[in-house]
Amino acid sequence: MDIRQITPRYFVAPQISPDQMTAFKEAGITRILCNRPDEEVPPAFGAAAMQAAAEAAGLEFALQPLTQATMTEPVVARNREIGADMDGVTLAYCASGTRSCIAWALGQAGSQSADDILSAAASAGYNLENMRRFLEQHAP
Repeated sequence: MDIRQITPRYFVAPQISPDQMTAFKEAGITRILCNRPDEEVPPAFGAAAMQAAAEAAGLEFALQPLTQATMTEPVVARNREIGADMDGVTLAYCASGTRSCIAWALGQAGSQSADDILSAAASAGYNLENMRRFLEQHAP
């Protein structure tokens, strides 16, 4: 399992598989957040298959597909509501985990300093320094 901690309640991962859901549950994850559009994966990894596997393992499942074109302010806000703002522990996934991490970072803009956001991302292995200017402009 390649899950990377961003906060105590929010983790990201590259593409996961249905057979990992029980292990995620045992690791303390309570919600799977699919940020990967179905167009990017075969049916065995599509949202319907992932949701069925997650729910069979006793996990919540949420779908919020992200692409560069769809990462708008309302979509980022919804992603934050589903992932970072809800009770429980969320594992958000996409192809590499980067989109899920970027969406988290954008959702934190205005709530945390740019340094804190970038540090959390870096601790999980994601270099988001190219977002520094935006994050600083929206810092609290």
